Amino acid sequence: MSAYPQQHTTLRALALAAGQGGARTVTWRQGSKATRRNPNAEMRSQFLALRVRPANRHVPRGADGSLPDCWLLIEWPPDCAEPTDYWLSTLPADTPLRELVRIAKIRWRVEHDYRELKDGLGLDHFEGRNYSGRHRHVTLAFVAQAFCTLLRLDPKVPAPA
Repeated sequence: MSAYPQQHTTLRALALAAGQGGARTVTWRQGSKATRRNPNAEMRSQFLALRVRPANRHVPRGADGSLPDCWLLIEWPPDCAEPTDYWLSTLPADTPLRELVRIAKIRWRVEHDYRELKDGLGLDHFEGRNYSGRHRHVTLAFVAQAFCTLLRLDPKVPAPA
């Protein structure tokens, strides 16, 4: 006898069964390109969030043998017949949809910071041959990145004339 009342299914089938009608529109950040249809340049789409138990023999089970549940976040833009993106998250069950979307869509920030580390701060410029030199180089690049981040987040102080 199976411990679960439902058979395994695909993400697509789960999303289609839930239906686009239950999706909520979420804005995750302001973009930079305003259009007639989107004058505030809001980056938004429709999302569904479902609690699921991913079936995989490598997923650690609980003491009772059950699979842990997690969030399945589904992006289903209003002009699409099917969902376009899926994410799994182990955030707590009471996590709001807006927070799930914010974290799923933060990849652009990670990629931007990594590009800044490589190109602007020289992370990929090290040509030495030993670990300690490489370690120092990477450490200084990360310190420079932290400094740049603090400057970016610090409110602008009026400069003297």
